[in-house]
Amino acid sequence: MSAIEWLIIILVILGGAFSVIASIGIIRLPDVYSRLHSTGKSSVTASILILLSTFLYFLYHHQLFLGKVLLGIAFIVITVPIAVFIIARTAYRSGTSLHKSSVRDELKPYYDQLKDVDNDKKQENNG
Repeated sequence: MSAIEWLIIILVILGGAFSVIASIGIIRLPDVYSRLHSTGKSSVTASILILLSTFLYFLYHHQLFLGKVLLGIAFIVITVPIAVFIIARTAYRSGTSLHKSSVRDELKPYYDQLKDVDNDKKQENNG
């Protein structure tokens, strides 16, 4: 086996391992924010590794340059972090609580300030 084939095997195994880590994170972590962090990071890494191994396989064995696979990698890298951010922000704004072992809530003062500004605007409009 050549070095490229070994690299493909290693990438597939690492991608599978990161997928397993993401699955364990969903099951074991205490709150939605920790779960999102785990799945966001691990699933992006797993997808990149598996798609990269697919790209290398077809490039090496069939001499095919699959630009769509590279576009898929770029799409995943761009969209998954944005989706995770939006889900986490929505969860926070809807009042989903942090786990009791969470030490800091750095967003609380910011959203409290926004609520105060919102309340002031409502009072101005009503009064």
